[in-house]
Amino acid sequence: MKKNDWKKREGVVFSTDPSFSYQHQSAPEESTLPPQQQQLRVELDRSGRAGKQVTLVTGFVGTQADRESLCKLLKAKCGAGGSVKDGDILIQGDMRQKVGQALQKEGYKVKLIGG
Repeated sequence: MKKNDWKKREGVVFSTDPSFSYQHQSAPEESTLPPQQQQLRVELDRSGRAGKQVTLVTGFVGTQADRESLCKLLKAKCGAGGSVKDGDILIQGDMRQKVGQALQKEGYKVKLIGG
């Protein structure tokens, strides 16, 4: 993030105080729900990725650290690369079946979307 991100400053226009430092408000992270209470959607996505296919896992409710650990587990199970962006888990390639089976084995409720 840029040091002087002026577009995200809510309500502060100017300050004459030389020691002023704007503090961004951050939303508190949600606590992670147990796997049995989570409904995850697994779908294939190509939009905005130059035609490359990715398996998209949405609907995870929890902290960023738990989301990263779930992504790491799925990458290992599928033998593919992946990342976490905007709260969604991306796994490279069409891995819907493998991802769905791995999530069900971990105790999550899974719904496969599309094809």
